[in-house]
Amino acid sequence: MRSFFFLLCLCSLYCSVTAGKTDPDGPEGRLEDRSLTQHPQSNTVHPPAKPSVRFNVRTSKNPEHEGCYLSTGHDQHLKDCDFNTTAKTFFIIHGWTMSGMFENWLFKLVSALQMREKDANVVVVDWLPLAHQLYTDAVNNTREVGSKIAKMLNWLQEKEHFSLENVHLIGYSLGAHVAGYAGNFVRGTIGRITAITEVVKCEHERAVHLFVDSLVNQDKQSFAFQCTDSNRFKKGICLSCRKNRCNSIGYNAKKIRHKRNSKMYLKTRAGMPFKVYHYQMKIHVFSYNTMGETEPSFYVTLYGTNTDSQSLPLEIVERIDLNATNTFLVYTEEDMGDLLKIKLSWEGTTQSWYSLWKELRNYLSKPHKPVRELHIRRIRVKSGETQKKLTFCVEDPEQTSISPGKDLWFIKCRDGWRTKNQTSSATDLL
Repeated sequence: MRSFFFLLCLCSLYCSVTAGKTDPDGPEGRLEDRSLTQHPQSNTVHPPAKPSVRFNVRTSKNPEHEGCYLSTGHDQHLKDCDFNTTAKTFFIIHGWTMSGMFENWLFKLVSALQMREKDANVVVVDWLPLAHQLYTDAVNNTREVGSKIAKMLNWLQEKEHFSLENVHLIGYSLGAHVAGYAGNFVRGTIGRITAITEVVKCEHERAVHLFVDSLVNQDKQSFAFQCTDSNRFKKGICLSCRKNRCNSIGYNAKKIRHKRNSKMYLKTRAGMPFKVYHYQMKIHVFSYNTMGETEPSFYVTLYGTNTDSQSLPLEIVERIDLNATNTFLVYTEEDMGDLLKIKLSWEGTTQSWYSLWKELRNYLSKPHKPVRELHIRRIRVKSGETQKKLTFCVEDPEQTSISPGKDLWFIKCRDGWRTKNQTSSATDLL
């Protein structure tokens, strides 16, 4: 960095000196002529500088292969790049860069698109010179880049059979802003714009990998669910697909008109394929004995027609309400098939210092240990992916109690849930 700054200073000094020798009223070209005359050894003709925005058509899956470049107004470039004006065209737009180089994810996305859409044109919008700046400067440059993409698209629309309906802009980070500007400036309506922004609550670049996953794992499409906040999602409240409240993510997302600023949530695996299976569990907890301030730690094991799950924790976002219905979110990495049986386990308790002191005080005033025991008769389950509802009843109607270190088994007893308008039967009341 130090040597670069020194060379930059020398360049500034040279420009200042030569500028002082020119006729201030003369044309700019005279400065070039005079400097060539005074320094005959510098008569080398330099190639023109690279444009600040380039359109790199990827013709190979090898990231080391340079591909070829399109330029507005040059029809020969379309032939040289084998650009198919009748096929789908993807423009991949990178974001701000600290290194001045393409990120690894970009080539993974290119390869995934080429694999999924074999006849499509895949174009990388290279705006590295404008993105490798101070972040605020890069932000200010996004409008210019979007304008140049629109100019390219307007030129392509002059070609026979080319249609904006076949164009898909994919922008990551600041590239999402660029895509938005391009959509505003272009003549007509672009078929699809996907902004892979960092609003997604996950690791850096995870949004891009989720998009790649949607391309290469067509049979394992991840679903996201609309929810007002993360706590409600963690409680399993938001697994509804009514009124377009759920959608597959990435390349296969359906075009849906959402309310502005709607939030979508999902759980994922650590690596590809990222798809998991979401379940909402509603458990009505009865308390016939004093519980004190004890918070139970529940786990469930699901048994299905395809496989059995591991022991899955029921995350307690808020305290468990007694004599009330509590809702939990459970997710599995395997496709369980049709659920047949559920094992509920109570694997211990967690207590705060305050609750320990309160329990000790109660013990001193009443010399007996309070019984930690809950009663659960039924578990209602809803699959987020299939929207199917099931009811599971306790296996032994005479044994509904559960305490620390104990298990309670539930078997499928009904498809669907009883609604408020349905008449309760004797079995429902058990």
